[in-house]
Amino acid sequence: MKGNVLEAVIGSVVLVIATLFIFFAYTTSGEKINHGYQIIAKFDDASGLAVGADIKISGIKIGVIKSLVMDKNYRAKAVFLIKNDTKIPTDTVAAITTDGLMGNKFVSMTIGFNDEFLSEGDEIEDTRSSINLEELVDKFVVGMSKTGE
Repeated sequence: MKGNVLEAVIGSVVLVIATLFIFFAYTTSGEKINHGYQIIAKFDDASGLAVGADIKISGIKIGVIKSLVMDKNYRAKAVFLIKNDTKIPTDTVAAITTDGLMGNKFVSMTIGFNDEFLSEGDEIEDTRSSINLEELVDKFVVGMSKTGE
């Protein structure tokens, strides 16, 4: 009987510690953005990009991807949710990049110099699509095989 009580106490302690760990991980996982204004960007290739991915300027998170769908021209249409206190010039460039060599994809914005700013529903005109690593390696291998012939 003593063994069952000891096992129950140890199990309870483990559950409490696991719950605290999950709570801590959730609350410190990054800034949550629930309010802001929406802008649109269209990409030829959005491979690896997902809803909820970060949007960053100079490495600082300023928004998230709210939705990702295909438009009538078969381009990836991303709707960004940007913090209200962040103003984006109309000549800004949005590029899909990777966090490290094999990290998560996110959108990096390079701010332009225009004095006019994007507002609710506006579209970023200048975008750079995702770089497909497999495609690059394939081109390299094919190029090497042609020079070796």
